[in-house]
Amino acid sequence: MQAYRVETTLTQDGTLTLHSLPFRAGEAVEVIILVPPPVALGLPQYPLRGMPLHYLDPTEPVAQADWEAAQ
Repeated sequence: MQAYRVETTLTQDGTLTLHSLPFRAGEAVEVIILVPPPVALGLPQYPLRGMPLHYLDPTEPVAQADWEAAQ
């Protein structure tokens, strides 16, 4: 399958119109719409990277009452 790329902007009502496509009338085509990722506003991608970690009682059992086998 060949790919033909066209960039355009939607109108206010959400209608997409493509002009001057290199295909004949009646020819079957597949349309895939890709939205570019939003532009980062200078915010870090991983805001918690490098933050200190603190564990309270790291060896204590967690949700022990939820296990049927422990009862």
